[in-house]
Amino acid sequence: MCGIVGAVARTDVLPVLMEGLKRLEYRGYDSAGIAVINPQRQIVRTRAVGKVGVLADTINTRELSGHIGLAHTRWATHGGVTQRNAHPHVCRGTVALVCNGIIENHDALREKQRAAGFEFTSQTDTEVIVHEVYHHLAAGKGLVDAVRDTVAQLEGAYALGVISINEPDRLVAVREGPPLLIGIGEDAAFIASDISALLPVTRRYLVLENGDVADILGGRVRITDRDGNEVRRTVHISQLSADAADLGPYRHFMLKEIFEQANAVNDTLEGRISTQRLLDEAFGPDAPPIFDNTRAVQIIACGTSYHAGLVAKYWFESYGVPCNVEVASEFRYRPHVVPQQALVVTISQSGETADTLAALTEAMRIGFERSLTICNVPESSLVRACDLTFMTHAGPEIGVASTKAFTTQLVGLLMLGIALARRRGLTSEEEARVIGELRSLPARIEHALMLDKEIQTIAEQFADKHHALFLGRGAHYPIALEGALKLKEISYIHAEAYPAGELKHGPLALVDSAVPVVAVAPNNQLLEKLKSNIQEVRARGGRLIVFADPAAGIANEDGMQVVQVAPVDDSISPVIYAIPLQLLAYHVAVIKGTDVDKPRNLAKSVTVE
Repeated sequence: MCGIVGAVARTDVLPVLMEGLKRLEYRGYDSAGIAVINPQRQIVRTRAVGKVGVLADTINTRELSGHIGLAHTRWATHGGVTQRNAHPHVCRGTVALVCNGIIENHDALREKQRAAGFEFTSQTDTEVIVHEVYHHLAAGKGLVDAVRDTVAQLEGAYALGVISINEPDRLVAVREGPPLLIGIGEDAAFIASDISALLPVTRRYLVLENGDVADILGGRVRITDRDGNEVRRTVHISQLSADAADLGPYRHFMLKEIFEQANAVNDTLEGRISTQRLLDEAFGPDAPPIFDNTRAVQIIACGTSYHAGLVAKYWFESYGVPCNVEVASEFRYRPHVVPQQALVVTISQSGETADTLAALTEAMRIGFERSLTICNVPESSLVRACDLTFMTHAGPEIGVASTKAFTTQLVGLLMLGIALARRRGLTSEEEARVIGELRSLPARIEHALMLDKEIQTIAEQFADKHHALFLGRGAHYPIALEGALKLKEISYIHAEAYPAGELKHGPLALVDSAVPVVAVAPNNQLLEKLKSNIQEVRARGGRLIVFADPAAGIANEDGMQVVQVAPVDDSISPVIYAIPLQLLAYHVAVIKGTDVDKPRNLAKSVTVE
C-alpha cells in the first residue's frame, strides 16, 4: 500500500519526511521518493527502488533541504518497479505530487495530455494528475483551484499531496477514498497516510473526509468539501506512543491484533475499490490480462492460510470459477493434472513459508502458467516469486496465532473472486452489492468485537476441559476449522472441527458433557440442516455454545448457550464469524495460563519443511 508524508514548517522538513517514510514501511512498498522546494524555489527530488534506507543513502542533505516537501512509499500497480515510476512525480519543474490510490480513467487523460504536448516519463496512472494540475496552473489558476479542477476530472480512489514553486509555502491535500490525516504542529502542519508517521512530530491530527480539499499554508489549515464549502473537521489527540511496537492498553499482542482487525480490513480495502467496482490493478499492473485468461484457480497454503483458501473455494465456485485448495506440504509430493489456464494462488502471512514456496516452484515446473500471492510482508520470497501480488496490509502481526492476517486474507480472496467472476458474467449490480458489503466490513467487525465480555465469561467453561468439537456447514466449516486451530494453538486443548453433517459418521461418539461443542450458525440456506445437527448433540448430553444470527431461531436452553452475532450478508459472514472464535480461543488461553503470544513449539514463520 502506498504511503504519503508531507510537511510545511519553519525548519528543514527533510528529517520529518524521512522518519515518516520509515514509519510507513510496514504498509508494504517497493520504492520510495522525496521532493522538497529548496530556498532557491526549485523542486529537488530523489527516488530509489528498494528500502527507505536505500533512498537515505542517495540523499545529499545540502541539496535536499527546504521548509516544504513530500515523500512517498510506492507499491506498484500501474507500471513496474523502477525509479522512474516512483513518486513524487514532477511536471516541468513546477509541480510535485504524491498519490495513494488508482486512477481509473488515466488512459483517456493521458491521450488528451499527449495531444496537448505533455511528455510522460513514467508508466504510472499518477503522472496524469500532476500534468493536469500543471495545465490549470499554466492557465493562471492558483494551486488550490488547479488541484480542485483536476480532481473533478478524476475517476477512482485516491489521496493526494501537491506542492508548487509558484506558491512555495502551500501544500494542498485531497482525499477521495484512501485515508489521509493532517497533523497540527506549532507553526507547522503535516500530512500522512496514518498516524504512525505523525507521532514523532505531533499527536494532534484531523481526518479528511471523502471529497475534502485541504489548503495548508504554513501552520494554517483550511478545508473545503467537494462543493467548495468551508468545513471544520474534529481535531483528535492520539493516545498512541511513538513506539509502534508497544502493547498499548492490551495484555497480549494477540488481543491487540484481534482488535486491530477493523482498521486492518479498512487498510486492505483502501484504494482498491471504488464506490461500486473492484479495481483489478489492486493485484498488480498485469492483473487484467492474466485474469482475462484464467479459467481455474489452484490455491496452495498452510495452516490458517489454508483455511482462508477453503473459504475462498466456496466463494469462487459460487461464481462459476473452478477452484482446488491443497495444503502446500502435500501438493509437491503427488502427481497432478494441470488444468488449462489455471492461476496458482499462494497465501502466506510471512511470504517465507518453506512448504508454500516449494509448492509454488513445483507448480510452475509442472505447467501452471501464472501465479498470484496474497501476503502480509512486502519483498518476501513469495512476493518476489509471483506474477501478481495482493498485500493484505494487516500491519505487523506479532502474535504467533494469526488473526488479522487471516481476516485480511479473506478480504483479498473475496476481491479476487469478484475480479474473476466479472469475466464469467457477474453483473455490475451484483458486483456493486458485494462491494457495498465489503465497505461495511470494518463497522461490522467493530460490532462483533463488542461480544468480547460475553465470550470472556463463556471461556470459563473451558477451564478444566481437554477436548472440544467445532461444527460448521458450507463456507463456515473452514471457519470452524480455524476456530479449532486457534484453540489448540494457544490453549493446548485438543480441538477438532467437522462439517456438521459428518457427526453421525464418527464424531458423535465423542460427544458427552465433558466435551464442549462449538457451532457456527449464520442464517443461511443450511441453517435448518445445522439445527438438526445441534439437536443430535443435545440428545446425547453434549454441552453446546452456538454463535448464531438472531433470526436463526436458536435460543438458550438447558445445555445450550447462544451468543447472538449481528445479522450479516452471506457474502461476508465468514469474516465476521471468525472474530468471536478468535476471542474465545484467546480468553480460554488466558484462563489456562499459557503463553498466548508465543505458544510452545510454534513459530511465526515456518521457514523449514
